[in-house]
Amino acid sequence: MPGVDHWIAELGGGGTLLVVLAVALLLGLRHATDPDHLAAVSTLIASDPEDGSRRAGRLGLAWGIGHATTLIGFGLPIVLFNSYLPGPVQRAAELTVGLVIAGLAARLLVSWRRGRFHAHTHRHGQIEHRHLHPHKGGTHHAHSHDTKARLGRSPRQAYAIGLVHGMGGSAGVGVLLLAGIPAKPEAAAALLLFSLGAAASMAGLSSGLGYALTRGRVARRILVLAPALAAVTLVFGAWYALGAVSAVPYPA
Repeated sequence: MPGVDHWIAELGGGGTLLVVLAVALLLGLRHATDPDHLAAVSTLIASDPEDGSRRAGRLGLAWGIGHATTLIGFGLPIVLFNSYLPGPVQRAAELTVGLVIAGLAARLLVSWRRGRFHAHTHRHGQIEHRHLHPHKGGTHHAHSHDTKARLGRSPRQAYAIGLVHGMGGSAGVGVLLLAGIPAKPEAAAALLLFSLGAAASMAGLSSGLGYALTRGRVARRILVLAPALAAVTLVFGAWYALGAVSAVPYPA
């Protein structure tokens, strides 16, 4: 959403350091809602909403920290020295992001197709939970809460996926806007806040999505929603990858 980013950046035009940093943080909070980010993180969470908002928040935060790590690593040379990655490297990064999104979606779709998870309600003491459980052998309903049995990704794996996404170009507009800040120390501080804001925003969004997936009608209909989410995300990932090699147009 470049138009929104430019509008946010204009709020800090000619402002004091605090205003510039506040705008950078706001850009970061907005950045987490980019479609490629939401597509990747939503498939991660849909694969394992077993612990609801808490686990989803951890996965989203791990993804965000990975994204911030790469963003700072590649963004600092831009804001400090106007040093950019070569075009072929940028396109390869975009292609990798698209393939990762498609891979996550395909994994979720295959797991659903094999009947390896189901949604149901049970209690722990006085607390009721609605969980999505993996079943390695098909439809057997005995289960445990051993983390090794979970269908979803670990925070470490989510961090690695975030690293890949940080190389993609969806953050490019934000970084370029920050690179326009005349004072280099201010630009570097703004980049840090931008990166951390995106990580915090993704953790919050992931928590909300995890909460929704494990409660009420959404939890009861998860077996319908999972393949639909996977199919839409698979198409999006394929389009994103094809756009990276100029096989299909990206929206202007």
